[in-house]
Amino acid sequence: MSKSLTPYLTVSNAAAAVDFYKKAFGAEEIARHQAPDGKRLMHAHLKVLGMDLMLSDDFPEHMGRSRTPEAFGGSPVTLHLHTDDVNSLWEKAVTAGAKVTMPLADQFWGDRYGQFTDPFGHSWSAGQTIKKVSEEELVAGAKAAF
Repeated sequence: MSKSLTPYLTVSNAAAAVDFYKKAFGAEEIARHQAPDGKRLMHAHLKVLGMDLMLSDDFPEHMGRSRTPEAFGGSPVTLHLHTDDVNSLWEKAVTAGAKVTMPLADQFWGDRYGQFTDPFGHSWSAGQTIKKVSEEELVAGAKAAF
């Protein structure tokens, strides 16, 4: 039996979100299923960095209310992408329309790391391990940062 944990996003324009994730992350589209209304996607399946991401348009008429980050005033969840080339991923995401919320920079815990919000209100972070830090370095860095 295979196991996985797959994020499933609700967005305000799933077709545009699929296009954004393709441009921003080099996502591969696995499936796209149109809703009967012909205007929304009831399901899309992508591969991002070789891992699954699923999404659909918002269907408040079936869920009792809107479930997009815009409807909630943002998202409390951050999706993290860890890669061997964070600078390239970062540039593609920002060029595709991501809004930087924490600039990409070398961090005290040994990663090059930053955060952004996609055009649909979902929060993302991206990182690349650039050096291994000791527990003492981590504690000292945290004290300085906080």
